[in-house]
Amino acid sequence: MIRFEDVSVTYDGAAEPTVAGVDFEVPEGELVLLVGPSGVGKSTILGAVSGLVPHFTGGTLRGRVTVAGRDTRTHKPRELADVVGTVGQDPLSHFVTDTVEDELAYGMESLGLAPEVMRRRVEETLDLLGLAALRDRPIATLSGGQQQRVAIGSVLTPHPKVLVLDEPTSALDPAAAEEVLAVLQRLVHDLGTTVLMAEHRLERVVQYADQVVLLPAPGAAPQLGAPADIMAVSPVYPPVVALGRLADWTPLPLTVRDARRRAAPLRDRLAAREPGTAPAAAPAAAFAAPDTVSGADTARSADTARGAGAGTGTASGAGTADGAAPANGAGTGAGTGTGTGTGTAGVPARAVPAPRAASRPLLRLRRRRDAVPAEDTPLVAEVRGLGVRRDGVQALRGVDLTVAPGETIALMGRNGAGKSTLLGSLVGLVQPTVGQVRVGGATPHRTSPRELVRRVGLVPQEPRDLLYADTVAAECAAADQDAQAAPGACRALVSGLLPGVSDATHPRDLSEGQRLALALAVVLTARPPLLLLDEPTRGLDYGAKARLVAELRALAAAGHAIVLATHDVELAAELAHRVVLLAEGEVIADGPTAEVVVSSPSYAPQVTKILAPQRWLTVAQVREALA
Repeated sequence: MIRFEDVSVTYDGAAEPTVAGVDFEVPEGELVLLVGPSGVGKSTILGAVSGLVPHFTGGTLRGRVTVAGRDTRTHKPRELADVVGTVGQDPLSHFVTDTVEDELAYGMESLGLAPEVMRRRVEETLDLLGLAALRDRPIATLSGGQQQRVAIGSVLTPHPKVLVLDEPTSALDPAAAEEVLAVLQRLVHDLGTTVLMAEHRLERVVQYADQVVLLPAPGAAPQLGAPADIMAVSPVYPPVVALGRLADWTPLPLTVRDARRRAAPLRDRLAAREPGTAPAAAPAAAFAAPDTVSGADTARSADTARGAGAGTGTASGAGTADGAAPANGAGTGAGTGTGTGTGTAGVPARAVPAPRAASRPLLRLRRRRDAVPAEDTPLVAEVRGLGVRRDGVQALRGVDLTVAPGETIALMGRNGAGKSTLLGSLVGLVQPTVGQVRVGGATPHRTSPRELVRRVGLVPQEPRDLLYADTVAAECAAADQDAQAAPGACRALVSGLLPGVSDATHPRDLSEGQRLALALAVVLTARPPLLLLDEPTRGLDYGAKARLVAELRALAAAGHAIVLATHDVELAAELAHRVVLLAEGEVIADGPTAEVVVSSPSYAPQVTKILAPQRWLTVAQVREALA
């Protein structure tokens, strides 16, 4: 169905090809997983299947790519649209209509399908992806995960023979990810659809793959094989494989079930040992994690970096339930460029509009008293009785939260639970309807941007909303100036998080994970006492995630408080001291990480599931206990 014949892609201005020697075939009706570190060219390979590379991105493609017998060199993307459906890393860049139902119908309308066929397929897709309740909602008001499902649904309705998916579960909560993957399995097994998918969260998807294609480094020839064989040699692998390597299991397990069947001897060895009760702060030396390679991944998206409007204006666009920014940026104003305008909420231009969320909860639990810092502990932030109502929707209700210096808190919950709304309240992007929010003794939405940036910093779900300069060097220089930091402070952070990325690189040409790391460096330059991160591991491979964890641990050890909204249960297990679960805008659980996630079938990490009833969270804990 898909055939690569000695393909290489070199982008304009690049000295070396992004990918080279790509030669493999994807048979009809198989799900093939594309894996490798960030920046090796996974998105470039996906773009070559849909014809976006090189027709849309520019550059030179050598060799041949054929899809259902059509040569992508002679067939432009519109001539492949009836065969290939594509969902990229950024769902917002795909939407062309305003509402969910219209978006699902748009692709079929473009292909000229009959109205009765369109109606039936829209209804089927709404049910498949759990979107029926959202059919009339404006897309701009949806959470990031909900938008991801709409983007996937919009390419399913035309019934393409080939699906090309770039990080399809990156913005989804565990339950929603399982639903999407179940749909893909059904399409592959029942309808013979061919799926080529790139994904960094291998713990979610590797067990479903028929074959795995490994890109080990930029320009290196890919390796194709069975999932277990590739995982044995891959530089990126999920916790279940890491545990299998540690325990010397052969063949390596790919699922929790397979690992549990072999885990009894390991449980016996660990029985007399106890895991650590909380993630320990790591020294700065721990920053040396496995390298993430550099290079121009993401097929050079046509989206230009969103500029911060010069001057001030009213923050435009509807907020979203889980932090997805509307397309028109953080503030209105004249043109793009390096302006430092603010919206009416009085927040820095390097920020995104915050979200809205869902309605009435089904469950109420009291927060654990032992999760609350002692009364004499100075608080970095305090939220009391917070309620937020936006556009007729109760996004948050009765939320209490305390954040102490050096504490790392993971906000978790399904898409649309209110996590990003809570982060927006802490950074002043969302004004409380009732209740009180205090950060460093100030009320965020009433504090000037120049003062607020020294108290709290937010890295949003869409890092490009913080990046408006033409080069990495210019971004770093602007960050140093905004934070009144020593020249080179931001660049030093970038060098740690993104080894090998040059000063002249345009942020648009970075992969999604690399852009996030750059945005994180920009925010960290001001060294705010409170750091907020919204889905910080989207697009990050395991090596990049290890470096991020090391940097955040070092910040926590230095007294910085960290609050992150995440669906990445492995990150929460590795990093968080506390987990706060949100549902329908309410806090339903708040306590030490081990106590909250171990008791949750949805939010327990793989190691916990494998070694239950013992309370281990991470492979690192097991390795330390066995040393």
